[in-house]
Amino acid sequence: MIITTATKRTRRWRTLGAAALAGSLAISLAGCGSSDGGAEGSSEIADMPAEGVDDGTTITMWSRAPLEKQAQNAVEIYNSTHENQVDLELLPNDDVEGKVGAAVQSDGLPDILAGDVVRIPYWTQQGIFMDLTEQIDALPNKDDLQSGHIKAGTIDGAEHTLPFVTDISVMVWNKDLYEQAGLDPEAGPTTLDEYVEQAKAVAELDEDGVSGSFLAGQSGGALVFTLLPMLWGSGETPLNEDGTEAMLDSDAAQQLFEGYRELAETPNGLGAGSKEETGATWTAPFQNGTVGVMQYPATAVSGLFDSASFEIGVAPIPGVDGGSSTFLGGDAIGISQSSENVAQAWNFLAWLMTDEAQQQVFADNDDTASNLTVLAEGYADADPRTQIGNDTVKDGQTPIAVNFNEAFNAAGSPWQLLVQDQIWADDPADLSSLNDDITSILAQ
Repeated sequence: MIITTATKRTRRWRTLGAAALAGSLAISLAGCGSSDGGAEGSSEIADMPAEGVDDGTTITMWSRAPLEKQAQNAVEIYNSTHENQVDLELLPNDDVEGKVGAAVQSDGLPDILAGDVVRIPYWTQQGIFMDLTEQIDALPNKDDLQSGHIKAGTIDGAEHTLPFVTDISVMVWNKDLYEQAGLDPEAGPTTLDEYVEQAKAVAELDEDGVSGSFLAGQSGGALVFTLLPMLWGSGETPLNEDGTEAMLDSDAAQQLFEGYRELAETPNGLGAGSKEETGATWTAPFQNGTVGVMQYPATAVSGLFDSASFEIGVAPIPGVDGGSSTFLGGDAIGISQSSENVAQAWNFLAWLMTDEAQQQVFADNDDTASNLTVLAEGYADADPRTQIGNDTVKDGQTPIAVNFNEAFNAAGSPWQLLVQDQIWADDPADLSSLNDDITSILAQ
């Protein structure tokens, strides 16, 4: 349940014990009601100017360490142009849940909290963020902001979060290996069949250490980042609208897993270690020039354009029979219920959403902006392949479910087990039963 406005300051949230859903720090609330913020915070939000307040206040902020570059760019530019100063703390990825859980118990959350977008629905449900509906709806360029990170923090029509860092998935291929394999180095796959055929052509080079493709088989997060876009591109919806039911037993999903199974059964089809890869090093094989074609983070591949020893192709991730999509990942951002500097915190968020800030913080640093106008017009000097990635944002999606982490991202999640079974098991289980295992977690 969610703590009420009146009881927020006097009651404490408590963490569930070992019986919590696997892989997560579940946070239960001692009261019930809405997540509209504390009484003081709600009053301050109602009374503050549209742009917030810039009066020299120090604002605290937490962000994940993997997004250090983008977070520091945002804070440094803001601090150099405003009286307010943001004090940024970067949290190791594996420590985020514990740190947030402890801070919830002590009412010690920072003013501004950014977190993995797939975790945002759970945090929002638990009342961690203030309701910013009026402020978000009043942003002059709201319609230009990618909506996935806003929807992730929306409950019953109340909006709590905005985009912070948008990370997208794209299809990449090694042009040098394509040329060696007799493929057109300028033409990446546009369907699942083309993807499998091109990966097999590279595999047939039979070069030591070279594989057609690669998959992070033990990383639920990497698997959703790479595989779900192929279903969205096919017009499929892997989850129902409220995120309580999995729909991963469709014809398109079956074809997707069969395609990967074909690669797994092909010598050199999937790189050595794919089945065991936990996600810690899943981008390294392509970076090292030993993988023909695979899905990849756009933020990671842009850093290879000038440093890789081979030529890289970039394209949208195709659907099974055509179409394309991308995973709108990264982090969303909001103002925590603990904040006593709400107007100043909003000043940072409102500034970050402006076209100017999106250009300076993201576009000028070859990162993906969250503003569609900046994505279309702000990359004139960027590598053309960066723009190819940016163009996928308009067709991208973010999966939204309160229990997404437990169902998909957590180690040993039913999603991870489904992929392992369908691609590598000697006798694959019925896909519908594995899909039901995911639903059983989502529906809790």
